[in-house]
Amino acid sequence: MGIEIERKYLVTSDAWRAAADGPGLLIRQGYLASGRGCTVRVRVRGRDAWITVKGPRTGATGAEFEYPIPHADAMELLDSLCEKPLIEKTRHLVSRAGCVVEIDEFHADNAGLVVAEVELASEAQTLDLPEWIGQEVTGDARYHNSSLVRRPYSQWARVE
Repeated sequence: MGIEIERKYLVTSDAWRAAADGPGLLIRQGYLASGRGCTVRVRVRGRDAWITVKGPRTGATGAEFEYPIPHADAMELLDSLCEKPLIEKTRHLVSRAGCVVEIDEFHADNAGLVVAEVELASEAQTLDLPEWIGQEVTGDARYHNSSLVRRPYSQWARVE
């Protein structure tokens, strides 16, 4: 069974940019289905593409199954079957204390939102978080990418 253990945080400044590994990679993703805590996502990064099924989460842990698919198929799914608007973001990688921090800088309808995600070996794993990491939003459904499709960040009155 595929398991993902991940914590998500708001990013409070651009200080991470100095440690980023290159210019980042553009990601486009969309959702074929979401509900009852489960999602089916299509993602394209460069010439690579995947379909991912995610199950309900308990804390930072949830089921995740990801499979490569042909790029042309992914593009057709994004254009014709996925819920709109699509998620568009640039992912930057920062290595920190034995972990890789993924910084997602959102574009289009979610411009202005920047979050950091860290995948863990266990929920008990401790992290040495850099100063540019702010509030943890792991359990806040507003920050799930599938939620950002239905209510983009640009529609939020303010972040609470």
